[in-house]
Order: sequence, then C-alpha cells, then structure tokens
Amino acid sequence: MPDLLQIGGITERMRSRLSEAFDIHQLDSFDAESITHIVTNGHDGVAPDLLASLPNLKMISVYGVGYDAVDAGAAAQRGVVVTHTPDVLNNEVATTAVLLMLSCYRELLRDDAYVRSGQWEAEGNAPLTRSADNQKVGILGLGRIGQAIADKLKPWAPEISYHSRNAKDVPFRYFDNLQEMARHVDVLICITPGGPSTNKMVNADVLNALGSNGTLINVSRGSVVDEEALIEALQNGSLGWAGLDVFQKEPHVPKALRELSNVVLLPHAGSATTETRAAMGDLTVDNLLRHIHDGSVITAVPECRHL
Repeated sequence: MPDLLQIGGITERMRSRLSEAFDIHQLDSFDAESITHIVTNGHDGVAPDLLASLPNLKMISVYGVGYDAVDAGAAAQRGVVVTHTPDVLNNEVATTAVLLMLSCYRELLRDDAYVRSGQWEAEGNAPLTRSADNQKVGILGLGRIGQAIADKLKPWAPEISYHSRNAKDVPFRYFDNLQEMARHVDVLICITPGGPSTNKMVNADVLNALGSNGTLINVSRGSVVDEEALIEALQNGSLGWAGLDVFQKEPHVPKALRELSNVVLLPHAGSATTETRAAMGDLTVDNLLRHIHDGSVITAVPECRHL
C-alpha cells in the first residue's frame, strides 16, 4: 500500500477508510523517500522544508476550504496535486457569519449575562439593542461562501455590496475600493481567502471607515484583519462591534480582545457541526482514494487544476 503522512488530527471515520488503502505514518516516524501522499488541514498545512524533503510526493489532501498553510504554487511546480474541501461547508460557515452578526446587533452575550446575573429581576429591562433588518451589508470576498451568506441574509432584507478582485454577474453593488465600501455599509463581513495578498487587508483605515456604528464580522482568516488595529478601534469606539471566528495566532486570542464587551468570539467553529465536519472528512478521503485509483482528484485547488 502507498505511504500516507498524517499531519494534524483526523477523525476515526477518516482513519478507518484511509487505513484500508494506505500505510499511515505520523510526523515523528516516517521515511521521506516512501511518502507519496499527505493528509493535513488548513491550520497545520505542510511546512515548506517538509514539502521540499519528500521527493516522491504526489498529492496533498487538505481538510478544509482554506489552504494558505500549503504552498500550492510550489507543489504544482513539482507536479504535486493539492486538494481541499470547498462547497460542503458553505452553508455552515454562512450560518456562522449570520449568527455572529445577529449576536452583535441584538447584544446576545450582554443580555444573556443580564438574565443570569439576576439584573433583569433586580433592575428591570436591559437597554435596547439594534435591529438587523434593512442593513447595508458589505461582503469582502464574494465567492461561494460569500454568496451563501448573501442568500442566508435575505430574510433581513439587506442592501448587499461586495468587494473582490473583479466585478461579478450578481445583483449586488460592486466596490473596487474596500475603504469606500466600508464607509458605505453598516456591517462588513470578511470571507476572503487568507495568504499574502489579503494579509491585514482590513486595516485601521478600513475600520475607521466602517465607523463607530459599524460592525465587523470575520469568518475568513485571522490574517485578513489587522488585529492590533481592530483592538484599538474597539477600545476607543472608532468601531462599534465585532464578531470573530478566526484570529491571527490561533488558538491564542489576545487578552485585550477577550476583555472587550463589544465583541463576540468563537473558537474557529464556522464549519464545526457534526454533519459538516463528516462531509469535509469524506471529501478529504475521497480525493486521496480517487488519486490512488486513477490519478485524478475531485476538488483540486486552483493552482493545481491543470495537473
């Protein structure tokens, strides 16, 4: 059987299927010459020096839609196919984005604490919150998940705008300048891929443009937002609220961010449901099994679709 290098954890369901087709090796014990396939995830990826040390590597299967921790361009130059798990998590991540937005608008954490502490009984009704209806929503990165977010927001009758590299054939307003879009909208939802081209794209200027009544939602990558600028904006009131599922140095979340009352924090749980994670695991394994069967894959990343 071919030798598979496992990086990061996998589910028992994945292990059961993979062990029937591969000899599975761990990072602390493997022969670089024998490894032909890798299974990893979007967070751990494959270190550049490790990638370079595997002369017979043919394929890398990433559990997750994001793959910025794998140098797909370098892999493609060597003829190594990289795959990921798009589409199966679109709706779940979109639900998480809407959940974060509604939690910010309706002060879910504040009011939950108000009831639990006994303040409601002792002091009366909590302060009023904001309506999420008829808001101007800007989406940074209108790919498949971005479109799913727009679809899920329809019951709240938003005005949708978006910023991406190019305009798309969609019934939403296109901004070629992110700062201008931030100035126009009430809430900015980040769902663009990570990597050098989007690093700290949401900077202090964008946050200031979003303004003291604005809300930032990030379900993309922590690197997309300048975390220090975000903390400062939330502390001084130049940004109103934030709902975050991702962070710059996960799982580390700065204490200053954790102490803020105008932030909702999730542990990178955008796709973390039993059903969606099972579908992601199945697709991760299906890509590997298809490759050893006939050399093809199901969901190659864009850099490797020509292979």
